[in-house]
Amino acid sequence: MHYAERRCSKKETAAFGESLENQPTRLGVKMTRQVFFNGEFIPESEAKISIYDSAVMFGDMVFEMTRSFNKKQFKLREHLERLYAGTKILRIPLNISIEEMEELCYEVIERNEPVFGPTDEHRLMINVSRGPLSIYAHVFGGKIEPTVVIADFPLRWTVVGMGALFDTGINAVIPSQRAIPAYLLEPKIKNRSRIHYQMANIEVSGYRGDNNWALLLDPDGFIAEGTGDNFFIVKNGVIVTPEARNILRGISRAYIFELAEQLNLECIEKNIEPYDVYTADEAFMTGTPFCMLPVTSLNGVQIGKGETGSVAKRLLEQWSENVGVDIVEQIKEYNESLQKAEVDAPSPYSFKS
Repeated sequence: MHYAERRCSKKETAAFGESLENQPTRLGVKMTRQVFFNGEFIPESEAKISIYDSAVMFGDMVFEMTRSFNKKQFKLREHLERLYAGTKILRIPLNISIEEMEELCYEVIERNEPVFGPTDEHRLMINVSRGPLSIYAHVFGGKIEPTVVIADFPLRWTVVGMGALFDTGINAVIPSQRAIPAYLLEPKIKNRSRIHYQMANIEVSGYRGDNNWALLLDPDGFIAEGTGDNFFIVKNGVIVTPEARNILRGISRAYIFELAEQLNLECIEKNIEPYDVYTADEAFMTGTPFCMLPVTSLNGVQIGKGETGSVAKRLLEQWSENVGVDIVEQIKEYNESLQKAEVDAPSPYSFKS
């Protein structure tokens, strides 16, 4: 049966939402967020991928993570277009059209909104693998199909602890781990084969201070990207970002070009070296959850005035105006309401050993 045929109707979805709002518990069990998992909606805690899945065996999975502003998804279609480019190149036989996937994303949001707080933003996580390997088909009754998961959780989880970084900035640290070039592993496919990111984070975690983020070089010694973010410098009013060969072409990265055009600022792609960063007027990183964060030093050496630069401020203010949310204030408010988890485990942007 096709995924689209197994989904609940909008009427059923609306009824589910109403039941959550009016009945926070059912048979004494607190209602939780729902996840779309291979054609069904199940509780988040029950969404588990098989030990025989290609994602576990090979990191053979493409994914996207989005966010909303005032509950409205930002650039969802662009995220899905990148996801589908990945499934095409990796030949994952996905039998859901991009239109159906987009509809499913909104259905997941609609189901979960009743258990989100009034100021929460929706952070979607969309994972697609080719599913269990064929040699294990007998475990699944001979039926092998791609694994498709759409989860939805509060954005505040991802940005906890980042509020102060808008004031202090990030110290970018260049680790020995290099970015993997496209001729070895195509970084423009957003995939789960990311052990090199983790190796970089582990190394950088050994540096003093709490605001150290890895910044990878490519094999030729040029600045590539962070471990989940893109990098920019500003020199003499011109915004410069590394060429797109050996990096993930971020959705937020692309939006900087849109903002620059809106503000009549020049934004270009160019090979840059660490020297160019040391001598830049300002620098910043971009990523979906936090949008933009200032980079105020590289390997402990101050960049520009050691604070958020005037160009970065203009970009961030315009971004906030465009989406109707004060991005900085929202993330700072999240920090006040949610303390950083005291768990000895990696976060998306750092690794504490």
